[in-house]
Amino acid sequence: MANGNNRETFVAVQKNGDGDITSFQTSGGRVLDYQQALQEVRNGAIAGVNAFKGRDGEMYIRGDADGDPTNNLDNLPTFS
Repeated sequence: MANGNNRETFVAVQKNGDGDITSFQTSGGRVLDYQQALQEVRNGAIAGVNAFKGRDGEMYIRGDADGDPTNNLDNLPTFS
């Protein structure tokens, strides 16, 4: 996947026991916890994702709607 303006992408995730994403690994090899990742997404530093406000008023990260389920965040490989 090409990076627009050399922005990083998320390539892997860590999940908790409930299956919720807790941290992300970037294409540059960095590991970001959810809040760090959210800030980077909001700053436009990560390609292919966006931040949105959930019904609970909290901000969340989701993949851009491109019709390709294989690059959804939940489908990324996990890392340890």
